[in-house]
Amino acid sequence: MNLIKDAWIPVIRENSGKGLIAPWQIVEQDDPVMELAAPRADFQGVMYQFLIGLLQTGFAPEDQDEWLAYWHQPPDAELLKTRLESLAGAFDFDSPSGPAFMQDFALSDGEPKGIAALLIDAPGENAIRKNLDHFVKRDAPEGICKSCAAMALFTLQTNAPAGGQGNRVGLRGGGPLTTLVLPPDKASLWRMLWLNVLDREDVPGFSDKDAQANVFPWMGPTRVSDKSGFDTTPESCHQLQAYWGMPRRIRIAFPIGTPAGDCGLCNAHDMELVTDYRARNYGVNYMGAWVHPLTPYRFDPKKEKPPLSVKGQQGGLGYRHWLGLALADDGDGERAALVVRRYSEQRARELRIQRTARLWCFGFDMDNMKARCWYEHTFPLFNLDPGQRKKLLLWADELITAAQDVSNLLRKQVKAAWFRRPEDAKGDMNTVVMDFWQQSEPIFYQLLEQLSNVSGDQDNPPPEVYSTWRSTLLRMALQLFDAWVLGAPIADMDMKRVVAERDGLVRMVNGCKSMKTIKAKSIPEEEGTDGAKTDVSLS
Repeated sequence: MNLIKDAWIPVIRENSGKGLIAPWQIVEQDDPVMELAAPRADFQGVMYQFLIGLLQTGFAPEDQDEWLAYWHQPPDAELLKTRLESLAGAFDFDSPSGPAFMQDFALSDGEPKGIAALLIDAPGENAIRKNLDHFVKRDAPEGICKSCAAMALFTLQTNAPAGGQGNRVGLRGGGPLTTLVLPPDKASLWRMLWLNVLDREDVPGFSDKDAQANVFPWMGPTRVSDKSGFDTTPESCHQLQAYWGMPRRIRIAFPIGTPAGDCGLCNAHDMELVTDYRARNYGVNYMGAWVHPLTPYRFDPKKEKPPLSVKGQQGGLGYRHWLGLALADDGDGERAALVVRRYSEQRARELRIQRTARLWCFGFDMDNMKARCWYEHTFPLFNLDPGQRKKLLLWADELITAAQDVSNLLRKQVKAAWFRRPEDAKGDMNTVVMDFWQQSEPIFYQLLEQLSNVSGDQDNPPPEVYSTWRSTLLRMALQLFDAWVLGAPIADMDMKRVVAERDGLVRMVNGCKSMKTIKAKSIPEEEGTDGAKTDVSLS
């Protein structure tokens, strides 16, 4: 199976529905392809990255003008086919020897493993032996089709977590967060992918003069990283290898005459199934200042340490992450993904998209080699001029900082109401905090949209936005305190302590520095009927 020439990618077409395509068919105009249809959420995300990587490597526009031209009118399918097929030699998947996609160049031996071990959320041998696989079950598929095997292999190599001695993590570290720009309205798959392809001024193109192994590491002997090996830095290969990192030494077994069966992942019938692979440790060890264009990073202000990719986090994604993922510009060490910055700073204006675009973020929350959860979330991405961008960075940061402080105070006071000695109490309070973030999210985005419409020449934010946010944070903190505390068994409740901690919550919320900042920019206090001042925002 060749991943360029053969139809293996599951998609949904506008008229005929589900089917399989070869990569170049994403631009077909009759019955256009509207979406991918991978059998798992992580496969869906990684297949977007696969196709974006293909376009970036084999069909990158020369400059922004060419990018715009193909945005308005997709390339002819035959042109795209010709350009991508120039890479076909690197995309044989089931070759029994020699180069094979994402597989060790010449792995003649290695530890045998069942094919299900390619899945990141599959329990490890230690978990199975100790009977710890309570939530991630061991009854994984024994055989999968070649299409799912290719997706599983690319998913593992792209997200590779820590996996024991010598099992290297992915080029972006284990479980990186990926952020993709999507159009505001329903669009073809081509447009959703093309929004995330950069021109050659941002990412150098691949030419015939470049050694293929510098882009596709499986096209040459593996750069092993044992005691006799070496690390792989951006300076030691082509920048495009960021899209094709291969940290694990794997070779899938493709025996001749494999019996047909049903795929254990996508349920495709009467398929040649893959059941086993071999693996060895000390594969490619990516070190140095690698920066993947689809991932946000944190940079060391002192420039002494390499950039760190933002990872999936326990508790999932929410508006508290929006600023760093959508607008961060390295002012405080955080930087949004390059594709996101190109859209925000340039393409949004050139495309004249008036409506808010979408920022799709996804990734695994990894605890070393254990996948705790897969998270994905969609954020708004505004079309802003430089003045608006600068102001929105400041104002959004003030709103989010206040919410962060209030959520911490809520956690503290709920725990104090629950326990006579809260400092000695064990347990995870994240559920309370997550409840707060989820409840306040819709209002935050409503206010954020109001702020995004403020002219960049206006120095101060609309006071009613800050007033609404201040009252929202206090009201939700009290509502959630009541829900979590008063919902406890009555027999165990010390009402005197509950009332005291609730009153303390109000005092601390109103007294914290961030909320004082919000209050200072809110609607001014008004005179009550008795002459006393009344804070109308909290009425």
